[in-house]
Amino acid sequence: VIYTPLHGSGNKPVRKILSKIGVTNVTVVPEQEKPNGNFPTAPYPNPEIRQAFECALKLADSVKPDLLLATDPDCDRCGVAVPDGKGSYRLLTGNEVGVLLLDFICRTRKAAGTLPERPVAVTTIVSTAMADPIAKACGAELRRTLTGFKYIGEQIGLLEREGHPERFTFGFEESYGYLSGTHVRDKDGVNAVLLLCEAASWYQERGMTLADAIDALYERFGCYVHSQQSLTFSGAAAMTQMASVMQRLRSNPPSSIGAFPVAALTDYLTDPTGLPRSDVLAFSLTGSASVVVRPSGTEPKLKLYLSAKASTRADADAQLYALEDACRTLLQF
Repeated sequence: VIYTPLHGSGNKPVRKILSKIGVTNVTVVPEQEKPNGNFPTAPYPNPEIRQAFECALKLADSVKPDLLLATDPDCDRCGVAVPDGKGSYRLLTGNEVGVLLLDFICRTRKAAGTLPERPVAVTTIVSTAMADPIAKACGAELRRTLTGFKYIGEQIGLLEREGHPERFTFGFEESYGYLSGTHVRDKDGVNAVLLLCEAASWYQERGMTLADAIDALYERFGCYVHSQQSLTFSGAAAMTQMASVMQRLRSNPPSSIGAFPVAALTDYLTDPTGLPRSDVLAFSLTGSASVVVRPSGTEPKLKLYLSAKASTRADADAQLYALEDACRTLLQF
């Protein structure tokens, strides 16, 4: 394993958990090992992007690791890169890691006899639809919450009040947050490192990498691909302009987005979804594609979550690219 805490707080807890599970061949990226709030080697220390892995990837040329792991500065999110079989490394997305770990946890716990009756998995309304068929295949109930891991953590509290916290099996969100226990009510990067190493070891015994594992899930359930777009506003009128765009989409929703007819529209502000009311619009498109639009909670921007599904990666990517172009036209950005 090559590991980088990205100048943050993960170094000691991550190395401790790796030692406790017997992963002793660990190389920490030296220039990113010590905490430094200026982030001199990672101006944007986000494990979702390849730039955050640049120092680790350079080190990989000599170390040749099975895994590259990065936790963000407060160590609640985790990114992973694995050999791509072509001499380089493939970064897995948050959605890919989420469904891979969901399948791995349910499969191995069932084999060990430790999977609870009526297991519960939790994700968000903007995370991959691939979680639904995988949860079904695992015999798990899948619950979806609003965006934000606090809502996933809230489900643990609900299960506790029902007297069955052990039913909580796994929670994830597309933005690289994962949790497999009830020890916290938030995403946990140390827990994610543990799970990824366990999964990598389990698949390695079967002659597979984590990249092989997600590709096998694509082969079984279909290839789901995703992207995130944003429309940024500026100036004193930014919030008013954002609200205007959301109102336009509500009052005059498109019948199609590009070549994708709109099959259904869910308005989380007015429709009875069973969730707290929220300024979110979800467009379900024909062919299992979707677009979810919501204002950012921290910045003057609209965030768009796009997804497409096909039997092959090439076809799924082509659909996603077409959907990205259609959304740019729809929102004029």
